[in-house]
Amino acid sequence: MDGGSGDIQDVWYAARAMDGGSGLKTRSMQFVNATKFKSAIVRAVLVSALAVLLASSPNALADESPRLILQITVDALRGDLPSRFKNVLGDGGFRYLMEDGIHYTNAHYQHANTETIVGHVSLATGTVPAVHGMVANVWFDRELDRLVYNIEDSNYHLLTAGADIDRKTEIDPTQKAATVDGRSPNNILTSTLSDEMAIHFAGRSKIFAVSVKDRGAVSLAGHSGKAFWFSKASGDFVTSNYYYEQYPDWVNAWNARKPASAFSGKSWELMHPSSKYLFGDADDRDYETDLAGFGRVFPHAYGEADDKYFTTKLTLSPAGDELSLDFAKMLLDREQLGQDEVPDYLAISFSSNDYVGHLFGASSLESEDNLARLDRTLADLFAYVDKKVGLSNTLIVLSADHGQPEAPGYLHELGIDKAHYFDTKVLDKTPAIAALKKQFGIGEELIEAYFHPYIYLNRDLISKKELDQALVEHAVAAELKKFRGVADAVSSTALRTASLPDTVLVRSILRNFHPKRSGDIYLVFEPNVFINEFDGLTVASTHGSPWRYDTFVPVMFAGAGLTAAKVNRPVTPYDIASTLAAYLNMKPPSGAIGTPLSEVFVK
Repeated sequence: MDGGSGDIQDVWYAARAMDGGSGLKTRSMQFVNATKFKSAIVRAVLVSALAVLLASSPNALADESPRLILQITVDALRGDLPSRFKNVLGDGGFRYLMEDGIHYTNAHYQHANTETIVGHVSLATGTVPAVHGMVANVWFDRELDRLVYNIEDSNYHLLTAGADIDRKTEIDPTQKAATVDGRSPNNILTSTLSDEMAIHFAGRSKIFAVSVKDRGAVSLAGHSGKAFWFSKASGDFVTSNYYYEQYPDWVNAWNARKPASAFSGKSWELMHPSSKYLFGDADDRDYETDLAGFGRVFPHAYGEADDKYFTTKLTLSPAGDELSLDFAKMLLDREQLGQDEVPDYLAISFSSNDYVGHLFGASSLESEDNLARLDRTLADLFAYVDKKVGLSNTLIVLSADHGQPEAPGYLHELGIDKAHYFDTKVLDKTPAIAALKKQFGIGEELIEAYFHPYIYLNRDLISKKELDQALVEHAVAAELKKFRGVADAVSSTALRTASLPDTVLVRSILRNFHPKRSGDIYLVFEPNVFINEFDGLTVASTHGSPWRYDTFVPVMFAGAGLTAAKVNRPVTPYDIASTLAAYLNMKPPSGAIGTPLSEVFVK
């Protein structure tokens, strides 16, 4: 892709070169410039050499297979944040990864919609949403004629009664779209890294994923693993009967302890004196969100356990990550992960960073302290893994599902005035769209809905008026481009027919396009223009754009005797799944487009 190691075209050319070069004919070369062609060939040679070396001597690059693959995802961890806030970090957490591991400092996603499910599944599968199918947190299913949540599944149900979302207190509007409590990975269209481990090791690998968010766990567990997530309604870690008919005894024991109740009556307090923080003197900002009395300044009170927002407040703070760690530690111990020669897989997705960023912004005292506390959570995790499995027997990888923007209020303080919020409710009510409706003889709403990142047109009305769908899409997109704050509006018909200019932005939208799930028009806002409405809750910032602040994430490998390195060349998070597959001497996930990262194989 654009300057990185994951370009779909480059991977295709590289693959053809590895097959003997039959695809590198003059006619094909018209579609790629000399620079791309050369870089593709270089990568092809490197990947081919790596494959030969691994095939001839499985332990040539790694002394032996690790006993445990530990995949950590930090929701919304923009790539610069660990280094930016390094002053509040201790030893054994992020510093261990950055100083003793391999730190890739120039990793970017190259699809357009940087939302949670999209990034998590991209990490799990090593490919783009156009291939794995998870194009957004929600999409409108034309066959069902309703909005669907990405992992909802009516064929299954939660094992815990009353653990479904509470619509009165749930602040995530995408979860409210689900009409059933069942969850499964069945909407993921390709295999995951964890699936390939199950296949390669004949079902002997133990595969688990844990997260506060259901979509954070289900995506990484894949089709063959077990997923657990936190229910704000019950205060327990739960799962569905896709994974189990009944809970293992240790899960019942953990839930019976009611660990969340330990935070009752307590507060989220600063870990260090305020003078140690970059934003220590900027605690109270009027653009930050005060949810249900959680406040805009430290300390942030959780309230009592019987408060209806108590568990929600835990997830908006470091407490959510601490609960995830506590559950994951019991899982690792009771399931005996990493205790034999067959590699096991544990994925932990830490969600609090995302919620904190939404409410307070990336450049806030809350985000800084949350990262300091997550750092201690990671140090605790690594120490526990070292005790139970040994870090030398564990291959760790940390990345993020997406980055995050700066809050417009913060940018305004710095004199950057173009940042603003966009009201999608006005889309169908502007004079330009009204003129289009008059032109087409439409008296009803032409724009049926906006569900990020897609606009859905009233297809029934278009059909009833015997209008051409492509013509209407093109006309609406052309008018939307004139809106203040809109960078581009791309018709899905144009995406299907590839009748678009070859630009970086269009390529990222194409990588997000799935013909059965994408809407009618992909809407791209200009940099630092956001929707800040979460089902009635006004928030400080929202990710989901194709701009570099949302695509930028860390990629860090550690453990397993790796040689420390800091790598500045462009890479993509799609490379992670292919790297782990090559490290384990197995085939990559079925749709993977990434390239194994060579530094991980040097000891």
